[in-house]
Amino acid sequence: MVKAGPVWALGTMSGTSLDGVDAALLHTDGERILAFGDSAYRPYSTAERETIRAALGRWPGEPGVAEAAEVVETAHAAVMAPLATGAEIAGFHGQTLAHDPAGGRTHQAGDGQVLAEVLGLPVVWDFRSADMRLGGQGAPLAPFFHFACARWIGAEAPVAFLNLGGVGNLTWADPRAPAPEAPGACFAFDTGPANAPVNDLMQMRRGLDRDEGGALAAGGDPDEGVIARFLRHPYFFRMPPKSLDRNDFATLLDAVAGLSDANAAATLTAAAAAAVAKGAEHFPAPVSRLLVTGGGRHNATLMAMIAALLDCPVEPVEAAGLDGDMLEAQAFAHLAVRVARGLPTSCPGTTGVAAAVGGGKISRPRRR
Repeated sequence: MVKAGPVWALGTMSGTSLDGVDAALLHTDGERILAFGDSAYRPYSTAERETIRAALGRWPGEPGVAEAAEVVETAHAAVMAPLATGAEIAGFHGQTLAHDPAGGRTHQAGDGQVLAEVLGLPVVWDFRSADMRLGGQGAPLAPFFHFACARWIGAEAPVAFLNLGGVGNLTWADPRAPAPEAPGACFAFDTGPANAPVNDLMQMRRGLDRDEGGALAAGGDPDEGVIARFLRHPYFFRMPPKSLDRNDFATLLDAVAGLSDANAAATLTAAAAAAVAKGAEHFPAPVSRLLVTGGGRHNATLMAMIAALLDCPVEPVEAAGLDGDMLEAQAFAHLAVRVARGLPTSCPGTTGVAAAVGGGKISRPRRR
């Protein structure tokens, strides 16, 4: 068991952008943030990334999945081990290969028991399954941590957190509520594709991982017809909470196939911004600011496009004293402690689950 009171927890995240693994220490009691600790990043090699990419959309037992899981476990062990000596528990999200909320299933590659043995720590993992068994979307899972962040930064009115990873997701949080699972405290959902289509475009056309800083998109013109058709996708007509698989908008790349590199990048970037603006229409009340985390906040073109579409300040989370590179890893440290203490990790407003539920299983190192 984890001792009473605040503990140092180690959290990890490897997102749908397939760039690598973030790991971060957080001092928390599962409700409050007491302090932020050291962090580290371990990029996937090109070969590792391709192994994972080849398994996207596949389920346990299908070809390539075991190989992808081994890559994920190896990369996580490497980045977590130096930080593990300062932790009492770890949260391991795994690498999402497939997510099918309509079918009530999700697949994150990697075995928490393997990491528990390597690190000698209790490891909380499989965060999403319990939520989905009760009818939830299984995502997004960071909102309860965003609620804690809203309190940590001293927010006195609703604030929104936007994560721009491969897929975008929004959290609306009211720090005046008594707890994140309380009615009206948190509202969250995936906005639509964010970095994934642009990253895939850059890989296919230029052999690059991303449009660095949005430089290519800045020199192009968005195709308004493509964006208009994109916004007619049925996903945008569904009420939140709702979530996506990385490849749910795979045809978006086909839609820009006839465009120049710059115009294609500009169109995909503008589509991501338009999806965020569509999402903001669902906020229960206006927000004082929108704080952006994830790799997309480094894309100046995307940030400018989002700011032009919203009527509130749009800032990287660093403007509030947070670390946008590590916020999701810190979230899974926070959630690991919540799981260990029997606290909920999702609720109807964040995933559409029937009632507040605590997800995750705990693997402990076997006695030697």
